[in-house]
Amino acid sequence: MSYPIIAIEERNHQLENTHQGIICVLDQHQQVVYQKGDIEQFVYYRSAMKPIQAIPAFSSSIIETYQLTKEEAALLTASQRGESYHQDALIRLADKLGISEDYLVCHPSYPLNEEPKLAYVTAQKPKRRLLHNCAGKHLGLLAYARENGLPMDSYASISHPVQQLILERLAELAEIDKAQIVSGTDGCGLPIHAIPLRNMAISYLKFADPFLIEENRLRETVTTIGEVMQAHPEIVASHDFICTVLLEDPNIIAKGGAQGVYCLALKQEKISIALKVLSGTEHLWPLLVAKLLEKLNYSNQTTIDKLYQLRPEQILNDNGKEAGQIKIDL
Repeated sequence: MSYPIIAIEERNHQLENTHQGIICVLDQHQQVVYQKGDIEQFVYYRSAMKPIQAIPAFSSSIIETYQLTKEEAALLTASQRGESYHQDALIRLADKLGISEDYLVCHPSYPLNEEPKLAYVTAQKPKRRLLHNCAGKHLGLLAYARENGLPMDSYASISHPVQQLILERLAELAEIDKAQIVSGTDGCGLPIHAIPLRNMAISYLKFADPFLIEENRLRETVTTIGEVMQAHPEIVASHDFICTVLLEDPNIIAKGGAQGVYCLALKQEKISIALKVLSGTEHLWPLLVAKLLEKLNYSNQTTIDKLYQLRPEQILNDNGKEAGQIKIDL
């Protein structure tokens, strides 16, 4: 199967890289506003699924019982990158929940961002499971398991009730039969799921307009998750990162995933976008989203400008001098 090219990279006007991909943009009626490629292609959410994976914890009394701040609660949706504010919030979260990081199935890690990693390694500190960029999500699932009298040692098994609940909520939000969902194992060791890109966009449409959700409790939970993510954008990823730029816009809910997956939703316009860069790269995300927002005549130019600041169309060398150009093909 052939896929359309969505971006071209040239160095000194000579073709260097091409990137194929698929893009789906839906309106509030689930009508396709724009598409590129086969939007029925099954795609793994990867970390773009974290807002959905946070539903069990947010739908329980965990936030209130353990008096989690919005900053701490945002970690349940986050792909944190190890900045000092992430480390401090993760320690507080684990302490409040009373969960040892030894329970986490994710691998011990160093901070992801360069500066905190250098500081951490220079201080000769060991890798920690709590520093894995999915640690917050794991703590939320473990807390849910414990509070509901479920085994904690098997929380990562797809047969575990918390994983089955996530599957059920995914099926509801994405409007897909649970039996059609394809499941695999994510990098952090938890189950991860693939559905058609169009259905992925449908699931994010519910974050743009929770009133599309019939069940009251689920609607309230999805609304709360969006509010918490927007309250602390820097916790969901880190500063100078696309998720933070988009979540700083009060009109946008957004989350990226590994291997080029990105999802976002515009609340006022009731529009959702799901895309997959098939080369797996993330460096095109800001440009792609900026161009898509321009194509949709999005009114907040400040958000678009910030995206271009994250990833200019010019390819720069290590000295900051222009060496080529990225051309987005929509």
